[in-house]
Amino acid sequence: MRTMGLDYGDKTIGVAVSDLLGLTAQGVEVIRRTSPVRDFDHLKRIIGEYEVTEIVVGLPKNMNGTIGPRGEICQEFAGQLEEAFALPVRMWDERLTTVSATRTLLEADVSRKKRKQVVDKIAAALILQGYMDSKR
Repeated sequence: MRTMGLDYGDKTIGVAVSDLLGLTAQGVEVIRRTSPVRDFDHLKRIIGEYEVTEIVVGLPKNMNGTIGPRGEICQEFAGQLEEAFALPVRMWDERLTTVSATRTLLEADVSRKKRKQVVDKIAAALILQGYMDSKR
């Protein structure tokens, strides 16, 4: 039983999954978005492979805590996930996760090209880890 974390963007979806105990989050991959059908097929494969029982979607809030247009898009996506996979879907405040992921990669001296390839899955892992930490 694992939880999956998603960083949903216009061009990509960062994916992370928890360990079996729900203690740590690991980035799995970045899905290059092509079409809703293909994106959901890809997510379905990951859900089956990791035996996911819950999904956490990052909710990009404004710095004042309000939800803007991007947040509304993520909420709609979360509803579609819940309907498609019949799994509980939670929203988690993702403010500054991409900034934090980028900073971590910069501190690790990861090249710009490689940062661009992995930043979304690192952000997904940060979203998922924050959610799991809040449950303890």
